[in-house]
Amino acid sequence: MATISKVTTQGQISVPAEVRRKLAIGPGSILEWEERDGEYRVRRTGRYTSTDIHAALFPTGNAGKPRKIDVKQAIRAAIRKRHASR
Repeated sequence: MATISKVTTQGQISVPAEVRRKLAIGPGSILEWEERDGEYRVRRTGRYTSTDIHAALFPTGNAGKPRKIDVKQAIRAAIRKRHASR
């Protein structure tokens, strides 16, 4: 069965819940649209804002304490926490 979306007068669409779950997207997620052979494909991109990266690397309450971090893991955790309850 196909899922459908309706385009608003402002050119916005709602992504069906099933698709959001499969793509693991939430508010603020960036989607990339690509045309191939007359068809469009959409996918979630792995881009993060500089604010997301800064928050993951320098969380509040840890000032002045050196620590070792896995940058990719820290970013993933911060993004998950940010979108967990939305």
